Amino acid sequence: MAEKNKQADQDKQGLEEEQPNNAASEGNAAEKEAQPETDPVAALQRELDEALAEKQKNWDLYLRERAELENFRKRMQREKEDLVRFANENLLREILTVVDNLERAIEHARNQDETVQGLLEGVEMTLSQCHKLLEKFGVTPVVAVGEPFDPTWHEAMGQMESDEHPPNTVLQEMQKGYVLNDRLLRPALVMVAKAPANKE
Repeated sequence: MAEKNKQADQDKQGLEEEQPNNAASEGNAAEKEAQPETDPVAALQRELDEALAEKQKNWDLYLRERAELENFRKRMQREKEDLVRFANENLLREILTVVDNLERAIEHARNQDETVQGLLEGVEMTLSQCHKLLEKFGVTPVVAVGEPFDPTWHEAMGQMESDEHPPNTVLQEMQKGYVLNDRLLRPALVMVAKAPANKE
């Protein structure tokens, strides 16, 4: 019986020794967990850095979106202006065929006798009015004859040998070209000079 009591006392003492150690280890863990909370300056600095990084990111996004919006506005403005300037392009292109026919009629009538002189004057007046109408809407003829061949404004229909003009010079205009507000409406159909073949 005495031995049992002695054993119980030893177990009790061992438990008491372990409890302070456990309490000390629990205290250390709690202290470690509380360590970051006890340094408010570091926590505030970290939050400030995160907030500044997010602010910079949002500012960059804002600037990018602002630039895209400005580019969109400019593009829409340009498209609107182009629409106003070139809205009647198809109509004017159709009028050019009428002008071509009037010019052909005048050229043919000049080779006839005097009986068609009155008719010729009427057609010339009509053609003059058509030219004024085209100019009013910004249509101007392309200068071709005597100019160097430019594929931007001219369309070559063939070549002609010539001693008088340098190669690639426009010698003859088969159909007039026209420009609408600095944009090609119709290219000029031309014949281009080439060097004559060597004669034996």
